[in-house]
Amino acid sequence: MPEIEVRPSMLSDIPDLIQLDHSVLTNYVWQMERMVEDGQIQIHLREIRLPRKIKLEYPYPIKRIFEEQNTNPTTIVALLKGEVVGYVRLLEGRAPGAAWIRDLVVRPDLRQQGVGSVLVIAANEWAAMNNLKRTILELQSKNHPAVKLANKLGYEFCGYNDHYYPNQDIVFFYSRFAR
Repeated sequence: MPEIEVRPSMLSDIPDLIQLDHSVLTNYVWQMERMVEDGQIQIHLREIRLPRKIKLEYPYPIKRIFEEQNTNPTTIVALLKGEVVGYVRLLEGRAPGAAWIRDLVVRPDLRQQGVGSVLVIAANEWAAMNNLKRTILELQSKNHPAVKLANKLGYEFCGYNDHYYPNQDIVFFYSRFAR
């Protein structure tokens, strides 16, 4: 694959970002079981292989890219041969001293080829350059490819929130120190 270029987004990138397919195909999901017994709460997360792939829709309205562009400090785009092929959006102020990665999108035909890794690494470097101590990835619990990417890049599971998304799905949080 030719070299992937990353740069801060420009207003002219927004139509290309919106046109990217934000859905994900997955063969695995995480199932959460809660048990309350003898004054203890136990949570078990179990990875389950599905009988067939499912399409996981993006948890947020895509149009929000337009609406939040002026308030969101950083969107980094990935370009391949001058064409926008992915992006990562970072939010500040959601956790002290951290850059919060809420959106990570790569064109479907280029997924699992390093574009997502390049974007997450660029986000981590941006956090370090801006004197933030860590980056936090927000991932849908059903987004198995993103969970694999987080683990591959040295992120560690640091929590979850049930009923987090508008569709009531679980969110996983992964964190690592900024370089």
